[in-house]
Amino acid sequence: MKITIIVATDQHNGIGANNQLMWYLPADLKFFKQTTTGHTIIMGRKTYDSIGKPLPNRQNMVVSRQKNLKIAGVQVFNAMADALTACKNEEEVFIIGGAEMYKLALPFANKIYLTKVNGIFNADVYFPEIVAQVWKETSQIFYPKDDKNAFDFTLITLDRI
Repeated sequence: MKITIIVATDQHNGIGANNQLMWYLPADLKFFKQTTTGHTIIMGRKTYDSIGKPLPNRQNMVVSRQKNLKIAGVQVFNAMADALTACKNEEEVFIIGGAEMYKLALPFANKIYLTKVNGIFNADVYFPEIVAQVWKETSQIFYPKDDKNAFDFTLITLDRI
């Protein structure tokens, strides 16, 4: 099973503020949807709360410390290891946030889709440091801001060395 992290950060690795994204980038959201549709996505409970519903055409899994948490249309686990074990027959699973889920998954991840937003925002949660000796950049696509996307951003693909 391939474990892929998909994340958008600002220039200081900020990923959110007040349990919300800090920007609206339809081109990046389109990439997220195209990439994760048909796959299993794993997220923390706070990320689920910020989305507010299961994402369609994906197997949604939530990891939470809350015992006996039930969410309609979602499989809930109390540990990342349990969620990953439940995915053992999947070809690829995506870790979609938040900060704690990224921290737990990073040592096991094979690939990172990193959207780097050109800006510094007032974040209160951050993506963990990416150790350069562990990852190799395999592609980079620049998206200039336009009438729909308020910020320039770069989609970077990193593969574990």
